[in-house]
Amino acid sequence: MGKSTRPAGGARAGRDKLEALRKEQQAKERRTRLVLITSVLTVILLIAGIVGFTIYRDVATRPTLDAVEKFTVTRDHTTEPVTYEQTPPVGGNHNPTWLNCGVYPQAVPNELAVHALEHGAVWVTYRPDLPADQVDQLVSEVPDTYMVVSPFEGIGAPVVASAWGVQLKLTGVDDPRLAEFIQEYRQGPQTPEPGASCTGGSDGTDVSSGQTDAPAPTMTPSPSATQ
Repeated sequence: MGKSTRPAGGARAGRDKLEALRKEQQAKERRTRLVLITSVLTVILLIAGIVGFTIYRDVATRPTLDAVEKFTVTRDHTTEPVTYEQTPPVGGNHNPTWLNCGVYPQAVPNELAVHALEHGAVWVTYRPDLPADQVDQLVSEVPDTYMVVSPFEGIGAPVVASAWGVQLKLTGVDDPRLAEFIQEYRQGPQTPEPGASCTGGSDGTDVSSGQTDAPAPTMTPSPSATQ
């Protein structure tokens, strides 16, 4: 009896079916990879968007010192009264004795306060009619070294921060720029005599300073190097 043979057409049909299944499997794998890649990219873009928005919001809401005014001032010693161009003054000729840093409940002599600025202090002045609780808040938020805090008549804002050659008008004691100003300019690069004493000078009441109308400060700063 002769051998039976499989029809050639059946073998070809089997190979075609196998090829079709293989292509279908490859297409399915490609679709799966595409879905996975798309999902990963979507997550990456979403994370990037959140991070970008967070950074933008942080930068947009961060206090800036763009409004700081800068002045060129002299720095000679004089025992005579000085008329200053800025209110409060940010520098200029001043008394040979500096004002001790601290918190003063009444106005201080400009000529002595300017000398404290020369040593790197920041002078925070406020309108005399500022409510007492806001004054207390202001005092509690400033550092206790190289700072002078006092009321000042005729300033152009509720609170004004001054350092040697620079000044910033603030909207009030809650203005976040105050902290930025202090960080930037207290003993800052614009200071003519950084590290010079903020104590051992005058509280504005001694006869030698030529001024006798300011009470002693209520805040005692830490000792610093003498000039």
